[in-house]
Amino acid sequence: MAIWYQPFDVAQLAAIQQDTLDAQLGITFSAAGDDWLAATMPVDRRTHQPFGLLHGGASAALAESLGSIAGAMCVDRTKFRCVGQSITASHVRGVREGIVTGTARPLHIGARSHVWQIDIRDSAGQLVCFSTLTLAVLNIR
Repeated sequence: MAIWYQPFDVAQLAAIQQDTLDAQLGITFSAAGDDWLAATMPVDRRTHQPFGLLHGGASAALAESLGSIAGAMCVDRTKFRCVGQSITASHVRGVREGIVTGTARPLHIGARSHVWQIDIRDSAGQLVCFSTLTLAVLNIR
């Protein structure tokens, strides 16, 4: 059974990315299932740290974007918004080039908070980073 508030197509998510950090980093939502959302991000000059590896901050940005949008898709967005409260990211493998793919899955979906696990993998499927994002679910006033 799907966790989403209403059905959506990942192509629709591109519209909310215009003029955001996601657009600057090349983050593209790529797929969704009943209880997960995925996005890709290039590993290139935009996402490198000075030593030519994927910047940990870029991985954290991908994780927060994925978790935040996934959380938003679980609530009635005319009544609620999801905002980040806490993020942790553990970087376990360096990547110099190519594409990384993040996948967000819920650990907890409550009325006032969500906790999302985001795994980021390289093109060979090896784990690059794992992140946990806590969101607050706020009423829109």
